[in-house]
Amino acid sequence: MKLYELLDYVPYKTCIGNDRVTVNSITANSKQVTPNAIFVAVKGTQADGHAYIENAINQGASVVVCQQLPHNRPQDVTFLHVEDSQEALGNLAAAFYGYPSEKMIMVGVTGTNGKTTVATLLYQLFRKLGHKVGLLSTVCNYIDDKPVASTHTTPDAVQLHALLAQMADAGCRYAFMEVSSHAIDQKRIAGICFDGGIFTNLTRDHLDYHKTFQGYLNAKKAFFDTLPAHAFALTNADDKNGKIMTQNTQANVYTYSTLSPADFKGKVLEQSIEGMLMNINTKEVAVQLVGGYNAQNLLAVYGAAFLLHNNAEEILRIMSGLKPVAGRLDTIYSDKGITAVVDYAHTPDAVANTLSTLQKINKGGKLITVIGCGGNRDKGKRPEMARLAYKGSNLLIITSDNPRFEKPGDIINDMMQGLSEQEQDEVLCIENREQAIKTAVKMAKAGDLVFVAGKGHENYQEIEGVKHPFNDKELLQTLLNR
Repeated sequence: MKLYELLDYVPYKTCIGNDRVTVNSITANSKQVTPNAIFVAVKGTQADGHAYIENAINQGASVVVCQQLPHNRPQDVTFLHVEDSQEALGNLAAAFYGYPSEKMIMVGVTGTNGKTTVATLLYQLFRKLGHKVGLLSTVCNYIDDKPVASTHTTPDAVQLHALLAQMADAGCRYAFMEVSSHAIDQKRIAGICFDGGIFTNLTRDHLDYHKTFQGYLNAKKAFFDTLPAHAFALTNADDKNGKIMTQNTQANVYTYSTLSPADFKGKVLEQSIEGMLMNINTKEVAVQLVGGYNAQNLLAVYGAAFLLHNNAEEILRIMSGLKPVAGRLDTIYSDKGITAVVDYAHTPDAVANTLSTLQKINKGGKLITVIGCGGNRDKGKRPEMARLAYKGSNLLIITSDNPRFEKPGDIINDMMQGLSEQEQDEVLCIENREQAIKTAVKMAKAGDLVFVAGKGHENYQEIEGVKHPFNDKELLQTLLNR
């Protein structure tokens, strides 16, 4: 492939050198440069790729894309001077892989909570409708029925377009993907043509990165601002930010709600630990998920499927068989009469909503909660998460989540600041997560419910940069059935 073949839809200021040079790969990581690679110098959060231009050239890069031209420019290397390297990376990757998103119907899901559930349920539903489907999610990526390990909610631009190309080559007609605020802000989704966007909700999260809630909101909104006119924008009317998300979009706007008039209206009629009976647009459907927030997630799924021209009756029929997503209200039963629930809830809103649901379906026993907060992330939410967990539980055990490079004791102390002195005396603090879960199970009796929050589907615990094997659900299954 020649460089000039990639430049039709990539805005650039100047091209210094030969635009007919051969290019074999594209990367923003100088360590991954191979001969005839395009190296894109991106100003990241941890490092500036412009500092690695010389390294990339020494490893064989034939093209360098940059916002600031270096003084030393070898004559056998082509330099592409651009306004925004991050955006250029996405557009170049899209072109390099043959614009795969244009070969499928692409739907992005964004919001604080519910992204994984909505995207995964859509993936399940459309496969049951008989289509080949791709999924990009926090839990796992899928190329139809083939799983591909996931390391980020949204991969980097090159990985993303490579995955989309594999989906298109495999004959996928649809692709559903989570779109994180980081990916939007870092323009990792540049070059993707979306046919639909879904907004779930917006509550405090990632302020370690975005600094302010307004900055976080603006990142999410930017996704809808760039949707094309042919696309749909499906927004949650029950969230106060739902209208803000779509106020400047060119896309066709639709709403879903459990509380107010909307294009897709739902109501929970009954619920238990096994599932819910819902009314959706005057039709009843029994589903295998529980909780008001999952009712909203299911409305988003129903609405998107309907907007993609599927029969309403058929959508509801298939929805009744959709399975909960791994690590989202994952339930473990024991012959001792104790029930345990594992959930990925790691924001104040998710903790409050999940506990509210568990209170409603818990049949009179104690609700014992085990929770921690991740290290090197938004510290401001720690006291609030402890306060909400205490308020919603009969017994609270505060422990480690993924401490990363922080001391677990320091994280726990931050959480404890959300409690009064008397409340602190009533809480157990156990740094070792395994011991905390074991303690919760030992304290539980028949009829009680043990809720382990924060890590959900994760099969590791990250401590001092090392990921140690750890799985909440597997541990609970062992403890409850020995």
